Amino acid sequence: GELIEFESGVLGMILNLTETSVGVALFGDQTKIVQGMSVKRTGKVMQVPVGDELIGRVVSATGMPIDGKGDFTCNTMSAIEKLAPGVMDRKSVDRPLETGIKVIDSVIPIGRGQRELIIGDRKTGKTQIAIDTIINQKGKDVKCVYVAIGQKQSTIANLINHLTEEGAMEYTTVVMAGASDLAPLQYIAPYTGIAIAEQWMNAGEDVLIVYDDLSKHASAYRTLSLLLRRPPGREAYPGDVFYLHSRLLERAAQLSDKLGGGSITALPIIETQAGDISAYIPTNVISITDGQLFLMADMFNSGQRPAVDPGLSVSRVGGAAQHNIVKKLSGSIKLELAQYRELEAFSKFGSDLDEDTMKTIQRGRRWMEALKQGVASPVSLEDEVIILFAVKNGYLDDIDVEKIKSFEMELRKYLHTNYDNVVKMINKDKKLTPEISDKLKEVVTNFKKEF
Repeated sequence: GELIEFESGVLGMILNLTETSVGVALFGDQTKIVQGMSVKRTGKVMQVPVGDELIGRVVSATGMPIDGKGDFTCNTMSAIEKLAPGVMDRKSVDRPLETGIKVIDSVIPIGRGQRELIIGDRKTGKTQIAIDTIINQKGKDVKCVYVAIGQKQSTIANLINHLTEEGAMEYTTVVMAGASDLAPLQYIAPYTGIAIAEQWMNAGEDVLIVYDDLSKHASAYRTLSLLLRRPPGREAYPGDVFYLHSRLLERAAQLSDKLGGGSITALPIIETQAGDISAYIPTNVISITDGQLFLMADMFNSGQRPAVDPGLSVSRVGGAAQHNIVKKLSGSIKLELAQYRELEAFSKFGSDLDEDTMKTIQRGRRWMEALKQGVASPVSLEDEVIILFAVKNGYLDDIDVEKIKSFEMELRKYLHTNYDNVVKMINKDKKLTPEISDKLKEVVTNFKKEF
C-alpha cells in the first residue's frame, strides 16, 4: 500500500511483496520507466486532497483537478484506505434520504447512512436513478460525490453538463477514472471518492456517494491481479475481490451523536448480464449492501420508467427511515402490485374474469401508471403524498389509465395554487393526522369535479 517514486517522477503503489521482487501498480506513463532506474520509497500511503475546495470540481483518481478550472489549494490530505467505523461508533439509520423518485421513496425507501445497490442490465436507467437522486438533494444539506469508473469520456462529460444545468454541481464532486485511464487508477477511484466523503461525514455532515459502476471496478482489479500473477479464482477474479468491495462499502455509515451524527449514504451500481443477479460480483455486492433496487430490462422497454421492479427490490432499512405520512400511504403498494403482477399473467389467457380480479388488475395498472416518472423531474414530498393518497383511496379507479399522467400534473398544480396551507401542514409534521387526511380528501374531491 506504500507509494514509491521512480527516478522519472512516476508514482506507483506497492501491491505485491515477495522475497525477490515487488509488484507495483503504476499511476503514470509506463514508457517513462526503463531498466536500471532507481526507485525510492516515500514512506507514505496513497493520499488525496479532501475538503470543501473540491465542491463543484472534477478530479482524477489521484485527486488532481481535471476540469480546466485551475488548481485548488487543499491543506488537508487523507489516506484513501481507512478502517470503517465500528459498531459502537454508529447508530441506526432513521432519517430518510429523499430521492424524489416516487417508486423508491414510497416502496423501497433509502435512509441516510444506508448502502442501497442499484442493479440491472446495461441501458435500463441505473445511472439516471443515481443522477436524479443527486439533483433532488438541492437545498437538503447533502453533499454529493459521483465516482465514474471505466466509462467513456463523452458519457461523463454529458453527465457533468446535465448536473451543471440542474445546478447540482454546486454541492457535488466528480471523481473520474475513464475507460482510457490505467487499471490502477480505476482501482483506486472509489477509495478516493469515499476519502473525500468521509472528511464531510466526520464534520457532522450528510453525504451521498455514487459508484458508477463497481462491475468495471472489479474488472480493473482482476486485470491488476492477473498481471501481478496472483492466483485466479472463480471467473478469474482474485480471491479477495469480495474484500475489495466490502472494505469500500462498510465505510458508508450513520455515525453516532457522540461523533457528530454525520452520514454517508452509498449507491453502488452493478451491471448484470441478461438479468443474471446470481453471478459472482452481483451476489457479492448484494450480500454487502442493505438492499437493492433491481431494474428490469423488459419493464424499461415496455415504457415503465423508472424500471424498478417492486417485487425483487428490497430495502433492509425501509420504513424506519421513511416519513410517517409516506409510510402510512404506501403500506399496501407492494402487496397490491404483487397481486396485480400475478393476476395480470393469468388475464392474458382468458377474458371472463370475476369482478374482484378485475378490480385488483385495474388498481394495479393505476399504481404502475402513477409510479411512472420522467428523467430529471424529482417530486417533492407534498406532490408524492397527494398522488399516493388519490390512488390508495380509489379516486383514480374511474379515470382512464391514459389520463392518469395529466390528472397527476393538474392535481399538483391545483394543490399548490389553491391549498398552500395543506402543503405547509404536510411539510411541517410529515405525519398523516386525521386533519391532514380530511384536507387531502377535500383537495382531491374538489379537483376531480373540475377535471
